[in-house]
Amino acid sequence: MALAPRLELRQGQALVMTPQLQQAIKLLQLSNLELAEFVEQELERNPLLEATTAEPDVAERTADMREVESDFEPAPVSETALTLSDDGPLPARDGDLDTDYDNVYADESRSDAANDVAADAPGPQGSDWQNLKTGSGGSGDGEFSLEATLTREATLGEHLTEQLNMAIKDDRRRMIGAYLIDQVNEAGYITTDLSEIADRIGAPLDEVEGVLKTLQTFDPAGICARNLKECLAIQLRERDRLDPTMQVFLDHLELFARRDFELLMKLCGADREDIAGMVEDIRGCNPKPGLAFGGEPAAPVIPDVFVRQRADGSWAIELNSETLPRVLVNQQYYAEVSKFSADPKAKAYLSECLNTANWLVKSLDQRARTILKVASEIVRQQDAFLIYGIQHLRPLNLKTVADAISMHESTVSRVTANKYIATPRGIFEMKYFFTSSIASSEGGEAHSAEAVRHRIRDLIEAELPDAVLSDDNIVDILKRAGIDIARRTVAKYREAMNIPSSVQRRRDKKAYA
Repeated sequence: MALAPRLELRQGQALVMTPQLQQAIKLLQLSNLELAEFVEQELERNPLLEATTAEPDVAERTADMREVESDFEPAPVSETALTLSDDGPLPARDGDLDTDYDNVYADESRSDAANDVAADAPGPQGSDWQNLKTGSGGSGDGEFSLEATLTREATLGEHLTEQLNMAIKDDRRRMIGAYLIDQVNEAGYITTDLSEIADRIGAPLDEVEGVLKTLQTFDPAGICARNLKECLAIQLRERDRLDPTMQVFLDHLELFARRDFELLMKLCGADREDIAGMVEDIRGCNPKPGLAFGGEPAAPVIPDVFVRQRADGSWAIELNSETLPRVLVNQQYYAEVSKFSADPKAKAYLSECLNTANWLVKSLDQRARTILKVASEIVRQQDAFLIYGIQHLRPLNLKTVADAISMHESTVSRVTANKYIATPRGIFEMKYFFTSSIASSEGGEAHSAEAVRHRIRDLIEAELPDAVLSDDNIVDILKRAGIDIARRTVAKYREAMNIPSSVQRRRDKKAYA
C-alpha cells in the first residue's frame, strides 16, 4: 500500500473547556471567604462591575426567589476636596469626624505662626487627613498611617523580649538572650543544642546556660525549656511541687505514658495515692506554653445554608445572604463610554469586560441555585438525622444526590467542598452527611459508618472498670443490634477516634478507680 498525503473531512463532538466554563467550575468549589476574595479581585480588574451593599428582604433570601441584577442606576455622588487654607475657614466634615475641625484643633489659632507649629507637630497634616478619608496610605514620607494605630496580640517573641529588657541590663547578656529567644519555636521550646548556639555567637557555654536559666523564669511558666521533662520541672518548681520523688517520676515519664503505675510506685517509693497526686500535678501543667501567644484567632464558621423546621414539620432551606456577593453590571457606563470611544482597542476591551461581567453575574447566580438544590436534597435524604439524631444518619454517596437532582457527581463534589450547613442540631460541613454504608446482619437497611462510630464511642464510654469491652465484645454487641461489622473495622474506627485499646483502658480505669 502506497503512502500518500490526502485530505479527509471528519465530523465529531468534543467538550471544549472555555475560560468562562472553567471559571464557573472554579466558583462552585470556593468557600464563602475565597469567593469574596475572588469577587473583590474582579471588582478591581473590571471597570464595569460594581458592588452593592443593599440587603434583600427576608422574604427574598431564598435562592429560588433571589435574582442577581445586571442593570445599574448610578446614584449621584458629591465629593468635596479637603484642603487646608490660610485665608478661609476649614470646611466642616461632620460626616467624617463626627465634628468639625475647629473642635478637633480647639487650641490652634488660624494664624500663620500657628500653622507653622502645626506643620512641625508629629500629628497628621492636611494631606494625611485627605489620605485617611480616601483610604490611601499615610503622608508622603510614610510616617503616618491609619494602620499604624491598630492593635494586635503580642507574639511570643515580643512578650519574651519585653521581659528580657527588664530582667537583664548587661548588653552582652541581653544579646545572648535575644538570640536564644529567636530559637524558641511556637510551642515554647529551644530545640537547638546550646553548645551549637555558643559556637555561633562566640560566647562561653556556661554564660549561655546562665542566660537560659534567666529566660526560664519568664512568663509563661515552662518557657524556653529544651524538652518536655524540663518544661514540666520548671512549672512544678514554680508551684513548689518539685520534690525528689517528683523528680524521679519525671525521669520516667515513658512509664507514665504507658500507664505502668506499678513500676512507677516501686521506683518512686510511693503508694498509689501519692502517684495519683503526682499525676494530677502533672496534668495541671501546660506541655506547650508558647501556644498561648501570637496564635491566629480561630475564625468562626459561617454557614452557607440555613435549615429550620416549619410549624407543619417540613424543612425550610435558605441561603445565607451574607455570604453571597452582590455585584451589578454598570450598563449605563458601558453605553456612555462606547458611544464616545473611537479607538477599536478600547471598544474591544470594553466588550470583553462586559462579557466577563455578565458571565460572572450569571455564574454567581448559578452557583447559589446549585448550592440550594444540593442542600435541599441532602436535607431530604437525612431527614431522620435532623429529627432524631446521629443514630439515624443514613449512608449517602455523591451518586445518589447527583441522580436525584440530575447533575454529575463531580458537580455535587465541588458544591459540597468547603460549604457548611446550619441545622437545628448544629453546624456541619456538607460532606459530613456523605458516609459509607455498613451492611445489616438481618438483611435490612444498611447503617451509616458515622452512626456506627458514634455507637462504638457510646459503648466504650459506658463500660465499667471491671467490664472493659474488647473489640470482639463490641463486634458481638453490634451484631446483636443488626450491624454486620468485622473486628478490624471496629479497631480502625476506635483508633480513628483516638480511643486506646481495651488493655490500656482497663489499666487506666484501675489506676483512677
